[in-house]
Amino acid sequence: MKTLSNPRQHWLSGYGPIVHRDDTIKRVDALVSRLVAGGADEAGIYTLLAAADRVTCAAMKVVAHMSYALRVDMSGAPLSAADFKPTPEGHTGGSLNMVQAYVAYLLANALTGTTRSWIMGQGHCVAAIEAVNALTGDVSPAQKGRYNRTEKGLSQLCRDFYSYAIDANGVPAVPLGSHAGPNTAGAVSEGGYLGFAGLQYIHMPLVGESLVAFLSDGAFEEQRGPDWAPRWWRAYDSGLAVPVMILNGRRIEQRTQIMQQGGAEWLAEDVRHNGFEPVTVDGRDPAAIACAIIESEEALRRFAADPDLHYPAPMPYVIAETEKGFGFPGADSNAAHNLPLDGNPHTDAATRRLFNESSAALFVSPAELDAALDAFATHTGQERVLESAHPMAHRHPAAPQLPEPRWEASGSHGSAMTTLDRWFVELANSNPELRIRVGNPDELASNKMGATLELLKHRVNEPERGVPEHLYGAVITALNEEAVAAAALGNKGGLNLIVSYEAFAVKMLGLMRQEIIFARHQRQVGQRPGWISVPLIVTSHTWENAKNEQSHQDPTMGEALLGEMSDTSRVLFPVDGNTAVAALRDVYAHRGQVACLIISKREVENRFDAEMTQQLVRDGAAHLIGDPGDADVQLIALGAYQLEEAMKAQQQLADRGKRACVTVILEPGRLRIPRDEIEAEFVDDDATVDALFPPDLPRVIITHTRPEPMLGILRRIDSGRATTRALGYISRGGTLDVPGMLFANRCTWAHAVDAAASVAGWNRDALLDQAQLAAIDGKGNPADLRRQ
Repeated sequence: MKTLSNPRQHWLSGYGPIVHRDDTIKRVDALVSRLVAGGADEAGIYTLLAAADRVTCAAMKVVAHMSYALRVDMSGAPLSAADFKPTPEGHTGGSLNMVQAYVAYLLANALTGTTRSWIMGQGHCVAAIEAVNALTGDVSPAQKGRYNRTEKGLSQLCRDFYSYAIDANGVPAVPLGSHAGPNTAGAVSEGGYLGFAGLQYIHMPLVGESLVAFLSDGAFEEQRGPDWAPRWWRAYDSGLAVPVMILNGRRIEQRTQIMQQGGAEWLAEDVRHNGFEPVTVDGRDPAAIACAIIESEEALRRFAADPDLHYPAPMPYVIAETEKGFGFPGADSNAAHNLPLDGNPHTDAATRRLFNESSAALFVSPAELDAALDAFATHTGQERVLESAHPMAHRHPAAPQLPEPRWEASGSHGSAMTTLDRWFVELANSNPELRIRVGNPDELASNKMGATLELLKHRVNEPERGVPEHLYGAVITALNEEAVAAAALGNKGGLNLIVSYEAFAVKMLGLMRQEIIFARHQRQVGQRPGWISVPLIVTSHTWENAKNEQSHQDPTMGEALLGEMSDTSRVLFPVDGNTAVAALRDVYAHRGQVACLIISKREVENRFDAEMTQQLVRDGAAHLIGDPGDADVQLIALGAYQLEEAMKAQQQLADRGKRACVTVILEPGRLRIPRDEIEAEFVDDDATVDALFPPDLPRVIITHTRPEPMLGILRRIDSGRATTRALGYISRGGTLDVPGMLFANRCTWAHAVDAAASVAGWNRDALLDQAQLAAIDGKGNPADLRRQ
């Protein structure tokens, strides 16, 4: 912007709806004094502050146009009926609020010469990010040349927003969506599931980095785990993290609970009880929010520099108080959430007039806007990267050193989790440069990972004597599955593990799916996510939790993740210690995947040697007993308990002169029908599948999961009702033992033999005795099946 005789007064005058309150002026003047003392130019600072007001107004105008209009007129002339969308759409109110916050983030970066990272929890407010990015020119590669600050570029942005355009392959045909995505420059999360950004942000920045997390007051009600951020943050292994709560006071249909309880004052008191140091600022003013961001970081630096520091740290919490849809008609009403105008400007003259009048109040002339944007173009002079290249946007830590497994001897017995535990300790010790996070709802030791716990320890503020706890522990433990999973998924600059009961891991599903979708969309647009894949181990699972009620017997997690694209969402069923370690090792060898490993913690026989295990991991399936070429029926097992029953069934058949082979499927996603080109590169080719599962061979599938979804995944090896049967969890359970659980779900060896007789055309009476037949027919004693 041009040099003014009194830049401070120029900023004080505000712009459009932006008015600078006395408390903001005082805060800004104090910040300017500190910056000037450090060598900054005072006139340049106030020029930048004034520029922020103008960029904010221009972006707010673009946001309103994105919802309602087909084009932007840079001259400020009123739009006609034909210039408006017949069907407007957009989360307009929240996006208008986010403009001030995002410009404040840019302003803080320019004032301090630091490119901070950012995450936005309210992904539906993406219009704010896209509008500002288009104005500044910091857009993603897919958007470059399409969206910019010209009238043509901004009009294209408006036309693309909610255009529902689709190409011939069924993929969105424009690089713009309803929520943040890989084409949103700098985005690291969709933010479609409210509350998860609040759980993750504290675990994101590495030492030397800074992060601004934009949070939602609606999401505050959804997830209380963010209250625990002061429990987890440590200066020694974490960067600076500043949450900015956009307190606009409304959900979709009513005021937020915060507003009903007492507003900003109530929220400040609430977060103060949880260890935060709140500061409430004017959320309508980018200068106020920028000052709060910088002040918050200064406070954290002072804490970290104190030789007598004591945790928990007084974590910052910026409350940006505003009203929903500030700066446009309908503000502070429920209507502001989506479309704040009462009518449609395309068809209603009065609404059209109101839109044009409101737009005029936000108008910034092209010359003044260019000058304001030039003031923000400080990156070259400050030798810093653009905001789209912030540290968290392109995570690619060094490849971990993966120790060679110490293979268990075939025929030995042990817990697969114990074997895995030993290997994970070796992995942790081999990679001291990678920050480790283990997400643990509870009972890490009882899930046979005691060595990992002893090495890494629960992170607590006041360690208890005689308990594996430490101030700097790497195990994040809380009885909240989403919160601890977020610790691992947020730590994309490091090495991670999540361990949970299978039934309770279902509570993580939304968070896991958000990560999977974002990473998959990155692959679709040619971006390869660079973070080390994150495994979720689910143990104490459906079958070994027979002793508990049916709430503890639930294979939903693996089933649900198999519904996602298998190149990004992997589900594996190790059957012993060797296959468990090899599967986990393979997960860590890849990038940008979320993998669910379903592992038994009870002792089982180690049946796969090193060579067989490596083949199993490579192809996703391998033969354990016999050869399909010499067999009359193929018994297929997914899971350790299922393998045990399949082997018993094979022995029963062999004793009666019938030839059966036993095949183990480790990763069913490798065998599925691929749904697009990316997944086709991941799955096995037809030759591999046909060699493992000859097309004409009758088969019985015994699966850890419900049989129906697994049959869908394994459609390539399903030859139809007459020759393929699937046994699995049929949603029956209770307080039982393992044989009882298997019997209740018709998954015992005897049920497998009966199914084999059906698909092979054998006489079942020749394969099972009368007591066994009576048992599986529901007329006898289930105990008669335990003799095998």
